[in-house]
Amino acid sequence: YIRAVDRAMLNKRLLDYLEQMPNVRLHFNHKLTGADFKKNVAWFEQRTKPKADHAQNPTQDPSRQDEQERPKEVAVEFDLCIGADGAHSATRYHLMKFARMTYQQEYIDTLWCEFHIKPKIPDSDFAISPNHLHIWPGGSLMFIAIPSLDQTFTCTLFAPESYFTSLADCTSDDLVSFFAESFPGVCPDLISPRDLHQQFTENPHLPLISIKCTPYHYKSSVVILGDAAHAMVPFYGQGMNAGLEDVRVLFDFLDAHDVYNESANQATTRQERRAGALNAYTAHRTPDAAAINDLALRNYEEMSAGVKSPLYRMRKWLEETVNVWLPALGWETQYSRVSFENQRYSDVERAVARQGSIIATCLGIGAIGLGGLVGLAMFRRGGLRSFDFHHWLRS
Repeated sequence: YIRAVDRAMLNKRLLDYLEQMPNVRLHFNHKLTGADFKKNVAWFEQRTKPKADHAQNPTQDPSRQDEQERPKEVAVEFDLCIGADGAHSATRYHLMKFARMTYQQEYIDTLWCEFHIKPKIPDSDFAISPNHLHIWPGGSLMFIAIPSLDQTFTCTLFAPESYFTSLADCTSDDLVSFFAESFPGVCPDLISPRDLHQQFTENPHLPLISIKCTPYHYKSSVVILGDAAHAMVPFYGQGMNAGLEDVRVLFDFLDAHDVYNESANQATTRQERRAGALNAYTAHRTPDAAAINDLALRNYEEMSAGVKSPLYRMRKWLEETVNVWLPALGWETQYSRVSFENQRYSDVERAVARQGSIIATCLGIGAIGLGGLVGLAMFRRGGLRSFDFHHWLRS
């Protein structure tokens, strides 16, 4: 089953764990401003006051004098720089100056805003079934709800920017009417009108970006992970999972190349092994990142509109039936492969394409067979006797 995890809480747990490690030092309020990946040195601006607002909802006044002062810059030497600094990665920006990187960036015409469904009163249980992913499809817009461990639901509204613009100055009644028409059953059944309007106006309306690039590294000096390497739209819920998997796969290659083997005590030997590990990591991970990027984009079309199609439902029924009754065939739905298996994303894409071809072939053969039976029945009943084949051939 699926559970949503609060990112802020996860970050705090990870930081608590890191603070207990004797070989880790944490430095906050440092902004990467430059890097030389040949000399293995990076420069950071040391900010005395943290940025407390969000880029999409700025609240701090940039005209204040203390914000205009040039922060102190510090130089840091390193053996390996790991850039996990998000879609607008500074590490990737500086990596492009050294590696011949192929880079592709795409914004889709959809913004998203987060909502929450509170537990039921008075028993504090889930307001709706926690064993399902709940989707309100609306064609070009969509509302989804995923259960959390505290009996709440983390919800997301996805809609073209024009919808958010039209609702920018809406009243509570306007917003309730919009939800009643587009997502019946959400408000006031699950979210009160007051909470709905408050969350819509206070939570940021964020863009969706898809990024593909390669390579992820330069020699033995630097590698980028997570959104810095492959930001994706959130329609498979795999962004953070793919980033965490990056870490596992990277260290699998570092171990496979004996980078931390005690016998590699010469600096050149360790650098050569690390360069080989990073090169293998890029070659292995690039097709997987491209695959989940594409799968996530296509899944939005299925979730927002495809789920209402009879053909889509028939295909899903066939896939799930074969999966349940003929498990030896290794037949699984795309969703279960992505969400509950440890298969490579590129292998999932190939397997699903093969399954789709088989289903299409079977349906085609079935349609031809059915057409033949209908034709034979009509022929036996005399329905084709008056048909002039010679006239048809001449025409």
